[in-house]
Amino acid sequence: VMTKSALMAALAEACEVKRGVIGTALSTLASIASTEAKKNGKFVIPGVVMIKTRQKKATKAGKREIFGKVVMVKAKPAKTIVKAFPAKALKDEF
Repeated sequence: VMTKSALMAALAEACEVKRGVIGTALSTLASIASTEAKKNGKFVIPGVVMIKTRQKKATKAGKREIFGKVVMVKAKPAKTIVKAFPAKALKDEF
């Protein structure tokens, strides 16, 4: 697994810029991705990944049958789920 510092070093070497500039670019990309995903529900890094959000419904409390046993289940609030999907070009590599 490539660490953030290893990624920064590889990008700095490939683009012939300083590691500090790459570090700023990565942190800016992360902040833009989170704000866009919150605002639009979708963010794409072309050729790499698509990040989508969706709403998960709230669940009611009550009795549920799980593996043949009746279990008391607590109520859970609605929440936003974040999922990442690889781009087709990335899937075709494997």
